[in-house]
This record gives sequence, structure tokens and C-alpha cells, in this order.
Amino acid sequence: MNTPFGSPMNEVNMIAKLADIKEEHYHQLVTLSAIMELLVEKGILSRAEIEQKAAELDRFIDQPPYPTV
Repeated sequence: MNTPFGSPMNEVNMIAKLADIKEEHYHQLVTLSAIMELLVEKGILSRAEIEQKAAELDRFIDQPPYPTV
């Protein structure tokens, strides 16, 4: 039985890697959230400043990589 990954074992390995990536992503988000909360609690940044910068970066990232007509 072949899968799009070549073999069932390759498919299992790919799923395991995806699970590892999702877990690492979760830990990074928790760390980032903790840092942001500490910056706000210490009065270094406000939530509004964080939201403004996030929106700015989001607009930058949403730009297509090529000119559109």
C-alpha cells in the first residue's frame, strides 16, 4: 500500500514530525505571551503598542511578493 509519502512508515514519520513542530510552536507562543505580559506589567510597553506593532508587521507580511496590476 503506497501513500503520497512513499510508504506507510514515511507517513508515520511525517506525522510525528508535524506533531513535534506543533508542540514547539505551542511552547514558543507561551514564551512570547509571557514576555509580552511581563513587558506590560513592568510598564515598558502598553497593550496598545504591542497591538499596533503587530498590525504593522501583519500589513508588511500580507504584501504580495510581486507587483500586482
